[in-house]
Amino acid sequence: MIREIVVYPDKRLKLISKEVESFDGALHDLLDDMYDTMRAKNGVGLAAIQVGVDLRALIINIPLEEADGEHDQPKENTLEMINPVILEKDGTEKFQEGCLSVPGVYEDVERAKHVKVEYFDRHGTKHVIEDDDFLAIAMQHEIDHLEGKVFIEKLSYIKRKKFEKEWKKRLKEL
Repeated sequence: MIREIVVYPDKRLKLISKEVESFDGALHDLLDDMYDTMRAKNGVGLAAIQVGVDLRALIINIPLEEADGEHDQPKENTLEMINPVILEKDGTEKFQEGCLSVPGVYEDVERAKHVKVEYFDRHGTKHVIEDDDFLAIAMQHEIDHLEGKVFIEKLSYIKRKKFEKEWKKRLKEL
C-alpha cells in the first residue's frame, strides 16, 4: 500500500522515533508499505517517520543498473534496518542528497565517508554492516530522520536561509 509522504516543514519530521519492540505482522506491513511508497516516489531510502510512523525503522534500496541502462530496485535487495545504531564513523565526504520529504531539492551535504551500523532485520535478528560508498551516505541520511533531523539542517547558514526562503515561496504556489 502506498502511503502519504510527510513533507517538510511538518512537525512530525522533528520527532525522535521510538525503539521497535515487536517484530510482528504490523512491522512487516509497515516495511512492505514503505517499500511500495519509496518505489512509487522514485526514492532510494525511507524512514518510517516519513510516512507518519515514529518508529526506528528505515529501508534503503540502491537501484541496480541493468544491461539496458534501466534501473531496478528488486524488493529482495531492500535493506531493512530496525533500531539502527552507528557504531563507528570516520572520514568525510560531500555528496549531493535529496529527500522524499523535501521534494525537488538537492544539496551537497558533508557526512562521514565510512560507517559501521548495528541493526535488526524484520525478524529481530541482529546484523552489523559497514560501508564507505553511497550506502554509507544513505544510512546516515535515514538514521538522521529517526533522530528528528532532515538533511537541509546540515546546510551552511547562508544556504539554509536561501532554501527556507525558496521553500516558503514554493509551498505558497502549491
